[in-house]
Amino acid sequence: MGNEESVFFSRVLTELTLSFHIIYATIGVGIPLMIMIAQWVGIKKQDEHYILLARRWARGFVITVAVGVVTGTAIGLQLSLLWPNFMELAGNVIALPLFMETFAFFFEAIFLGIYLYTWDRFENQKKHMLLLIPVAIGASFSAIFITMVNAFMNAPQGFDIVNGQLVNINPILAMFTPAMPTKVAHVLSTAYMTSAFVLASIGAYRLLKGSNHIYHKKALLLTMKIGLIFSIATAVIGDFSGKYLAEYQPEKLAAAEWHFETEEGAPLMLYGVLDDGEVKYAIKIPYALSILAHSNPNAEVIGLDQFPEDEIPPLYIHYLFDLMVTIGMWMTALSLIYVLGTWFKMRFVSSKWFRWLIVLGGPLSIIAIEAGWWFAEVGRQPWILRGIMRTEDAATSSGQVDLMLLLFAGLYLVLAIGSIIVLTRMFRKNPVEQELADRELEKEGELQ
Repeated sequence: MGNEESVFFSRVLTELTLSFHIIYATIGVGIPLMIMIAQWVGIKKQDEHYILLARRWARGFVITVAVGVVTGTAIGLQLSLLWPNFMELAGNVIALPLFMETFAFFFEAIFLGIYLYTWDRFENQKKHMLLLIPVAIGASFSAIFITMVNAFMNAPQGFDIVNGQLVNINPILAMFTPAMPTKVAHVLSTAYMTSAFVLASIGAYRLLKGSNHIYHKKALLLTMKIGLIFSIATAVIGDFSGKYLAEYQPEKLAAAEWHFETEEGAPLMLYGVLDDGEVKYAIKIPYALSILAHSNPNAEVIGLDQFPEDEIPPLYIHYLFDLMVTIGMWMTALSLIYVLGTWFKMRFVSSKWFRWLIVLGGPLSIIAIEAGWWFAEVGRQPWILRGIMRTEDAATSSGQVDLMLLLFAGLYLVLAIGSIIVLTRMFRKNPVEQELADRELEKEGELQ
């Protein structure tokens, strides 16, 4: 296998691993907050349905955590095996957040185990809920630390380069790059938003399949409210992300918006098709790109004409950006309509067709997360460490990467099928109605 093939298969394997891991990682970051909110609402309203909601979500969450551990370990392994030159150059600089991410995970896992084990051992639900705080903090900080590594790759700092070596290393400065605030905020808000919409889609599906229990209606309303809040937050953070790109990664913004020539009062390109360098069928919004980039309709926006051809990211990231934004706007509108429709007691929000739209929202949210991640990674190309090391220079020269790709693809297939089967059987064999009935019998037994 030649060097070009090694680079190609290394990129494919890394993309496959990240694409698979991001699903479980997103759920792993967002679900603890959902569990905590459900239990808090249950305690506040003295409503057994919300308490049970937290309990059932926690059971399913354990399965996703287990799979996330495996895929997260695979990423750590592949960093060393597939990108040894990158780890040799930058490993010392970014070792701290990588270590802290592992610590945050163990912090989360320990308290998650205690939380699950002590469900029926606390008379006071408020004290039991306190165990969820370190779980939610640990999950979120796992995302924060690993996103710091990604931010460093986009805006490397905290070192000097002398004779091709990184010296005068400052790990703290390397963690807090200009890319860090918007990246971390965006990752967290989208994780919470996606988790809420995935749980909402499950609730809507159960209602459609004949389980018209009030439990599912409460779950659906709660998750759609949370989804609405974080989808709005994501839109606001997205605006800050656009301004960051305009200042620090203008080539990425220009490629994403098909902005070929530097100009003032730049229009925003939505959708469209690129045909031999010509944009067709796009929706052009006058001055919108200047407003997005600099909050000024007449501001100059740097175009792709200012960059060498071999430093321009692949132009198909425009489609990824459009897909991500379109799904985000759709889910914001859908959740807003549902919340307002429920508030004003409009019948259509309980109709089959509307509930099917909510069911569809779960997979769509996952697709948006994938599109956003691909956009972030592909948009940095051709660099693995922006401005310092190109992707092809960082890859291994091993001839066994194609075999690794097949082995890891098989592993991910087994994990995906296994987790779906386990989760489905777990909840199918223990329906809500049965669990509520069992809890009523338990209470009657205690009273007697």
